Amino acid sequence: MSGIDDDPEIAVGADAFTQSGAGLEIAVVGAGAVGATTAYDLAREGADVTLYEKGSIASGSSGRAAGICYDAFADPLDAEIASDAIERFRAFSGDETFPFVECPYVWLAREGDTERADAIREQVERMQEQGIVALEADGDALADRFDALRTDDVAVAGIAGAAGYTDPARYTACLAAAADGAGATLEPETPVEVALDPARVVLADGTEREVDAVVVTAGAHTTELLADAGVSIPVKPYRVQALVASADLEEPICYDASDSFYLRPHPDGLLAGDGTEHVESDPDDYDREADPEFADDLLERVAHRLPGVDLELDRAWAGLCTATPDRDPLVGRVAAGCYVATGFQGHGFMRAPAIGQRLAEQVLGGDGIDAFDPARFGGDEAFDIVDGMSIESEN
Repeated sequence: MSGIDDDPEIAVGADAFTQSGAGLEIAVVGAGAVGATTAYDLAREGADVTLYEKGSIASGSSGRAAGICYDAFADPLDAEIASDAIERFRAFSGDETFPFVECPYVWLAREGDTERADAIREQVERMQEQGIVALEADGDALADRFDALRTDDVAVAGIAGAAGYTDPARYTACLAAAADGAGATLEPETPVEVALDPARVVLADGTEREVDAVVVTAGAHTTELLADAGVSIPVKPYRVQALVASADLEEPICYDASDSFYLRPHPDGLLAGDGTEHVESDPDDYDREADPEFADDLLERVAHRLPGVDLELDRAWAGLCTATPDRDPLVGRVAAGCYVATGFQGHGFMRAPAIGQRLAEQVLGGDGIDAFDPARFGGDEAFDIVDGMSIESEN
């Protein structure tokens, strides 16, 4: 473990907190990437923080995430948050913490896919207007830059320079350890219920602990935790699938928008995923194994994009993401003494360093993220689950 919590320069991105947390008792429920980061930032500001997790650290969605990070968003707020997150990934990473590997991000549309090709061109233009390092490329230009990619069927691609990948479980464990080092108390294997008026957590033995604020960052379990406390939010968990295959790939991270899959280099070869199920899943009873046909189908599509790369399946799995009616997350105050961060449509890990920082700032009296304010919904909205990683969702 490096001296993350000893370095005052790592709190980058959003403005420094304007209020101290000294004297505040705060319970963070859910030790995934967002929860661990929030606990760390709160503890650094002097709050008395306890981080509760019903399993082990990063045992939920964060431990099953793809670990892809980029700032290639056309929306200014999404781009700002992603850029701040990448800054913190870089600042936190190291030999004794977790690796952050710089790697270009490519997203592409195939010939004949006019709608997505036009969307990519518009995205790149909007990104450039905001000062984001993004380039538009045709198939020939893409081939000159990335030897591994098949490009003869590419209509247009975007290339983002501020991107990379990391190990989500190691990041989360690192931030939890840093929170501990900053004075937080870690309580893994400790399921709790959330209760309000006043804000408190209830342990399995019935013991209640009253706190100044409860921050619920429990991923797919957030909805049920808040429902038990009388708070309704419009969030649906949905199942996604991914795999790791042995391969020789150094770059890039790639999203084939026309075929709806992503891939990135991985220490064991290559990580790829898609497999979104457009139905709501039970977070306590979903199949954590990949579907029998999933790996063969995805590896065939990956092989099309990487024709010179030998692929051999290592492992495959399923995890959960969370959806909202407008594809934007719910981050902020949901009731007196209660805050939430969920509904990231598969983009939660890549934004965790910045979301955790901003959420901690709001808990300590700072401004929230207006566009992500949970109060924009009544809580009972009906909506369909759609892919989080899609060209349409990033416009």
